[in-house]
Amino acid sequence: MTSAAEATGARIEVPAVNHVDVVIVGAGFSGLGVAALLDKAGVRSIRILEAADDVGGAWRDNSYPGCGCDIPSPLYSYSFDQKPDWTRLFAGQPEILDYLRGVARRRGLIDRTRFGQRVQRARWVEADGRWEILTSTGDSYRARFLICAVGPLHHPAYPDLPGVETFDGPVFHSATWRHDVDLTGQRVAVIGTGASAIQFVPAIVDQVAALTIFQRTPPWIVPKADRPFDERHRRLARWVPPYRWWVRERLFWIHENRAAGFVTDPAAMEKTAVLARRLIQKQVPDPELREIVTPDYTIGCKRLLISSDWYPALTRPHVAVRRGGVAEVRPRAIVGEDGAETTADVLIYGTGFDSQNTVRIDIVGRDGLTLAEAWSKGNQAYLGTVVAGFPNMFLMVGPNTGLGHNSQVFMIESQARYIVDSLRKLRRRGAECMEVRPEVQDSFNDWLDSRMAGTVWQTGGCRSWYQDPRSGRNTVLWPDTTIAFWRRTRRARMSDYRVRTPRGSRSARRRRSRS
Repeated sequence: MTSAAEATGARIEVPAVNHVDVVIVGAGFSGLGVAALLDKAGVRSIRILEAADDVGGAWRDNSYPGCGCDIPSPLYSYSFDQKPDWTRLFAGQPEILDYLRGVARRRGLIDRTRFGQRVQRARWVEADGRWEILTSTGDSYRARFLICAVGPLHHPAYPDLPGVETFDGPVFHSATWRHDVDLTGQRVAVIGTGASAIQFVPAIVDQVAALTIFQRTPPWIVPKADRPFDERHRRLARWVPPYRWWVRERLFWIHENRAAGFVTDPAAMEKTAVLARRLIQKQVPDPELREIVTPDYTIGCKRLLISSDWYPALTRPHVAVRRGGVAEVRPRAIVGEDGAETTADVLIYGTGFDSQNTVRIDIVGRDGLTLAEAWSKGNQAYLGTVVAGFPNMFLMVGPNTGLGHNSQVFMIESQARYIVDSLRKLRRRGAECMEVRPEVQDSFNDWLDSRMAGTVWQTGGCRSWYQDPRSGRNTVLWPDTTIAFWRRTRRARMSDYRVRTPRGSRSARRRRSRS
């Protein structure tokens, strides 16, 4: 049957449910955090688009054995929704995921989330002052504001291994762990010795028949002072809020005081280096293995890891650590760069994530500029949150907002509050869109580069995933204290932006009359 609108030739509008003020891409720590604070500020028209079938982001995807956090639990949570009953000082993946699910339920964010909606394209429509968003299901959304909260540790990095397609056994990445593969009695080869590997290797070492680890660069590791929280602590944390805040603040400053060693005074890391060397001396009695696992670069140059069971796992009689990468993969063997062959039944990548190509969405901003083009020479943003040429678009955990010393959740909340303040000021002005001035973004990134030049990440004698391989520029980390970032993002300065007000608005009429 022909509708009245079709019969009269009237325009058929997109269903109202797909017209929202804010679209948030991703339901991980940053997506849920910014959604919760927007809702608290009175922004109700929010839609979260999540590609998977559950919230949680990295803590949903990474479920490998031994997966857990290397920041203390009371600090690795939202300040506005603290969890009083953490079971351990360093929470495991299941408990963190359960926490995020609880936040989403308590804050009413589940009803605002559309699961199975992978965003493929987002296009800024200048005439309407809106973002047009298309998902993998064919659904479209129109929103005033677009917030990309896809996360920096989202896309697994795979090395180019000749012959890997011929391997006659399971091959998987730690971020896509095959729980259907029984490792009992298997000969397992692990590529990589980063943050994931130092957790899952000790967790599987007693299960496998043989374990060979291919290590390009040994990590610096300090002991993990993990412990369960006793009932007294949990009772106080639940019923005495000042105690809960005291614990959180104490942990914050312990970690915040470590920033100087990374940024301004590498010599301040010497005590940490002594602790790390003592751990090797204590836990690795074999001189040959000790030499293999001892780094030759300044501590902190690569991500500093914490573990008390990594080195003991390496000393087991059925474990071998091979220097260098993999030259070739054969149906039942891995050939190292030294030409030696290792028989294997299972191959596991512990090779981390692609930290440079994080936003894999076709985003088209003003004048047809794509985000890929804007970042063709390296990822850049202003305050890691906005990008010139992309009005009303915000990034969560964008370029140069990562940390090497403290809780990322603090940075997430700082960014989220900055976004809330931006939207509030736009509303007060009666304005419809804002876009950071290119000169402001350029000046900020010049400061970043000059500040970064003296950090241990750039001077410590290593190459890391923090650096863009094209330029060597560190595009991941924040080269200052988290307090410094909080100060910069505490209020949105509208003078940093080109702000557009509708021609018929009162503010626009006032400006025209003054001119």
